Amino acid sequence: MTVPSDAAPQRTQRDPEDVLRELGGSWHWALGLALATLIPGILILVWPDETLHVLAVIIGLQLLVAGVLGFVRAFSHSSAGGSRLASVLIALLSFLAGVLVLRHPMQTIGALSLIVGVFWLLTGVLTAYTAIADRSLAHRGLLFGLGALGAIAGIVVLCFPVETAVALTRLLGLWLVLLGVLEVVMAFALRSSTRRALSLGPPPP
Repeated sequence: MTVPSDAAPQRTQRDPEDVLRELGGSWHWALGLALATLIPGILILVWPDETLHVLAVIIGLQLLVAGVLGFVRAFSHSSAGGSRLASVLIALLSFLAGVLVLRHPMQTIGALSLIVGVFWLLTGVLTAYTAIADRSLAHRGLLFGLGALGAIAGIVVLCFPVETAVALTRLLGLWLVLLGVLEVVMAFALRSSTRRALSLGPPPP
């Protein structure tokens, strides 16, 4: 007796959301997001005498890359407390800010400061909200610190406008490095918590 073809086992396909959740929740992805912030900051500080055009291109590319990486990372959050929605908004704001910066790379110092300052302020507040609202997140204190640092960076850029490209370069480079270092610390903290969870094994039935 032959088995009908309809009864043959079918290959299961993974849901795209599950793939994004697994990818975004890995510490390697978090480290990549941190390096996307840290490396541009180092480049800006190493070459502080470059033109405003070069600064705008570096900042714009950093925002675009951070937006793409952040969108995938947003799926690692649960929907509790709106943390995923806040993370998606941060990613979209990053991508939009990157497009605005790259669209007019020869813009004035004031315009570049305004875009970056508003972006850091809004994303800092949203990040701090995510840390407070979602109790399931690990290392909420580090995440809240990252949000607070971003909000402070935005306030500093908006309230203390600079008049030269060199001063703006040093200010933005310094904040990118500080934010990047804190994100690296969070990535390795995530690695430690992941390894600890794996060593404990699954809970007993």
